[in-house]
Amino acid sequence: MTTTKPVSERRVVANVLRGSIGNLVEWYDWYVYAAFSIYFAKTFFPSGDPTAQLLSTAAVFAVGFLMRPLGGWLLGQYADKYGRRSALTLSVTVMAGGSLLIALTPGYQTIGIAAPVLLLLARLLQGLSVGGEYATSATYLSEVASPGKRGFYSSFQYVTLVAGQLIALGVQIILQQFLDKSQMYDWGWRIPFVIGAAAALIVMWLRRSMDESEQFEAVAAESVPSVTGRGAITAASEPKRGSLRMLMQYPRECLLVVGLTLGGTVAFYTFTTYMQKYMKLTSGISEDTVAWINFIALLVFVVLQPLAGALSDRIGRRKLLIFFGVAGTVLTVPIMTLLGHTKNPIAAWALMMGALVIVTGYTSINAIVKAELFPTKIRALGVGLPYALTVAIFGGTAETIALSLKKAGHESVYFWYVAGCILVSLVTYLFMRETSASSAIDTEHATATDAEPARRLARHA
Repeated sequence: MTTTKPVSERRVVANVLRGSIGNLVEWYDWYVYAAFSIYFAKTFFPSGDPTAQLLSTAAVFAVGFLMRPLGGWLLGQYADKYGRRSALTLSVTVMAGGSLLIALTPGYQTIGIAAPVLLLLARLLQGLSVGGEYATSATYLSEVASPGKRGFYSSFQYVTLVAGQLIALGVQIILQQFLDKSQMYDWGWRIPFVIGAAAALIVMWLRRSMDESEQFEAVAAESVPSVTGRGAITAASEPKRGSLRMLMQYPRECLLVVGLTLGGTVAFYTFTTYMQKYMKLTSGISEDTVAWINFIALLVFVVLQPLAGALSDRIGRRKLLIFFGVAGTVLTVPIMTLLGHTKNPIAAWALMMGALVIVTGYTSINAIVKAELFPTKIRALGVGLPYALTVAIFGGTAETIALSLKKAGHESVYFWYVAGCILVSLVTYLFMRETSASSAIDTEHATATDAEPARRLARHA
């Protein structure tokens, strides 16, 4: 039996970089919409109340969020059927199309109702893209990473996710320095979308040169009918690779993804995106100061991800998840309460940073843990669909719930809501098995390198 040579560490790094840079561009494009909506709201919606215009752009943003489960389903299926590389290339291409459409669409005064319709269409495309990007990227990074370093390499998914948010903020700050307000409102807001579309096209070209994962190639080769025809009979009797029917064979794993994600996504959106509004509205800290507090805290947060990912390779994933679950359940209410009563920027940063250290126990490894639950034939869809549904229901509504409770005069109830969601996930962590030592990825990796004869047959079939 012949075997393939182990992939060199240099090649692994090259593949991880191509996958991660694409993830960064995708999330940059996703966050640019929120960062610049204040400038383009009046372009796409009838003139009048500025608040109504912003609410309209927020509604379009929410619709994009709700498209993520559909993206997780469609692109997850595509990745399991046709390969991770093809799905990642398709994902970033769709994102490029969405960003370019926003950049080039004329305003309401020029084309009327078609303007908000095209904006909605562009956001739908972006929602589909991001929904598929998470699962496929998590799957690809976990499969191409060197054994024993999967936690470290997979952590770069959240490094690039948060970095995309930071770069979007950075582009906004730079443009504000060179353009006056009237220029920003008239045409300056289109620049970041052009940048995003151009970057996505570059990444599309880079991703075409990525290696396909050995695990996927081995599974694809196994589906090739044998010379005797018995393979065709077997293939016909089993659910198709990447199908919902096959996913239904893994109900426990799907429920685990929901339980793993619920507390983490609520905590992540609370301590990153909502924190800026909370410091301004409740703590009473100025907007400029809040922006710097968030920027520096998120920058440190980015650095923490690979450190925690590498730690999980040494001590296991479950211990980090339990740390997040216990600390998040116990400390969320005190942190939010203290933060709401301080105007000191350093104290506010320290409290936010403490919360982000806790959240790192989830963000740094959540992608690899989910990927390690499923076999190759259903991994992208298995990670993508239940994750995207949970994020859309709980993560996407976190800020709305927080602001609604504040308006009703019961802001502290939200703190307990976050702690309760984390507690639900903690129960999941306590009863789940460790994944890094007994994952489907490691089991399949041992056979993937022995699949060269079948792979050759698949390539010449």
